[in-house]
Amino acid sequence: MAVRVRVPLAALSKNPYINMRKNLILSISALAILALTSCSKLGALSADKFNVTPNPLETLGGEVPATINGMFLEKYMKKKAVVTVTPELRYGNGQVAKGTSATFQGEKVQGNDQTISYLVGGHYTMKTAFAYEPAMQKSDMYLTFQARIGNRKMNVPDVKVAEGVIATSELYKRALMNAGACIAPDSFQRVRAQKQEANVKFLINQANLRQSELKNNSVQEFVSLLKRINADKEGLNIRNVEVQAYASPEGGFAYNDRLANKRQDVSEDYVKKTLQQTKVNTDIDAKYTAQDWDGFQKLVQASNIQDKDVILRVLSMYKDPQEREQQIRNMSAGFRELADGILPELRRSRLIINYETIGRSDEQIKQQYEADASKLSADEILYAATLVENPADKEAIYKRAAEIYPADYRAFNNIAVMEFNKGNMNEAQNYLQSAFRAYNRAPEANANLALMALRDGNIQQATDYISKADGANDLNQVLGNLEIARGNYAQAEQYFKDSNNNSAALANILNKNYAQASVALKYANKDALTDYLQAILNARTGKYAAASDFLREAIQKDPSLADYAAKDLELVNVSK
Repeated sequence: MAVRVRVPLAALSKNPYINMRKNLILSISALAILALTSCSKLGALSADKFNVTPNPLETLGGEVPATINGMFLEKYMKKKAVVTVTPELRYGNGQVAKGTSATFQGEKVQGNDQTISYLVGGHYTMKTAFAYEPAMQKSDMYLTFQARIGNRKMNVPDVKVAEGVIATSELYKRALMNAGACIAPDSFQRVRAQKQEANVKFLINQANLRQSELKNNSVQEFVSLLKRINADKEGLNIRNVEVQAYASPEGGFAYNDRLANKRQDVSEDYVKKTLQQTKVNTDIDAKYTAQDWDGFQKLVQASNIQDKDVILRVLSMYKDPQEREQQIRNMSAGFRELADGILPELRRSRLIINYETIGRSDEQIKQQYEADASKLSADEILYAATLVENPADKEAIYKRAAEIYPADYRAFNNIAVMEFNKGNMNEAQNYLQSAFRAYNRAPEANANLALMALRDGNIQQATDYISKADGANDLNQVLGNLEIARGNYAQAEQYFKDSNNNSAALANILNKNYAQASVALKYANKDALTDYLQAILNARTGKYAAASDFLREAIQKDPSLADYAAKDLELVNVSK
């Protein structure tokens, strides 16, 4: 058993040997404590051990994505250490957006996180994304750390790894305000191609025109139209008259050829006499078909005869007319049905008037609008809006159209477009609701609701509206902006391939197709954003003096761009 001996301190202090041993013990203890401390703490991490892509950060699909490649040096990750790395984007007045965390562990930790060797260290990659806010243009990205060794928490200082966000892709919200909304078009055509047809039937093996056939409704309407054309009061212009004569396919080809030719001749003579009587001068295009197998097949296909499928199969299997006829005659019951119901319809002549309706000229439409717009058709009034350049004048015409034709959704939709382009979203919404009351499936109105959703950054809602906008005029403009919003720039370019406007140019710039962007901006309707995009395009291609000139033009047209440009890293080398 050890025996403790108390020695007075005063005595110890007078003993040189004891004092030397005391100093030696204290030194060894200090070194041990220092060694223990260095082995049990995690030090600060250097920013040069992290690489962030892209840097500066860039918006993509309404987010700010980042890929972080980092490394732990050798002997940094203690064997019982656990370190959680969390990216943060700090912006505005103390606002912080937190990204996706990743956790790493030492070799003696029992867990499922990535293990980092104590002796050799290790590399790692982590991906994150932040929901974009406009204030993030001016921001700093930090990595923060939660660390512990065993149960003891360690303090690892935050590390700044990136600075600023390029938000060029978000400019689509400005771009669609000028050129993206969908006008519901008029269908006015000053010259419309028309045709009217009369049918004259013949008895089997005969080619004479029967008076009973010349009095049928189609022939009477044929004559009536020629008289109206001659009167020249309705803007009707005849192009020609076609005569197409036929023989049914039964019987020999040579006989049917002569028969169909005679039917052509008598029909053409009738047309010539009728043109003389109605005093209409036009060309006659006459021809005949000896055996009308095409007409036969169409009538059989549309019929309910007993052997329909068999007959159609014979037509597809046999190309020789005589073989076809023989095979069909072999079906005695089927042939009787053909003889009674199908073949008589093929013994005929078709008399076709090809003509045009000539509508009001542009000047006549303008004059009628001023005199009494109610006498114009809905299409003519909507067309009148295309004859003026001033947006206020267009809107006035659309409003007049809505008054006269309240059941036509197009006028309400187009007023909504005018309000949308002015930034009056509430008014635009109200007019779109009026469009839906007129027609609940109005495609352009759905497309424009999609644009309004995109303006608010609501991509899913925009997608839902677009699904109801099939067939909308200029839908590709909406789809192009949707793909920009989604971050699919190559797809957006495809939708804009026939367009030269700000949205198309933005898609080109984002897809790094600078040559096409230059073309789109050259022919776009110029506004402040056009000049701003020119500034970005020239800055990206190293033409800083030109970029500066365009930027000044943009700010002069829209002073609100000055604050945006001051934070825009695209223009960091451009004189402002």
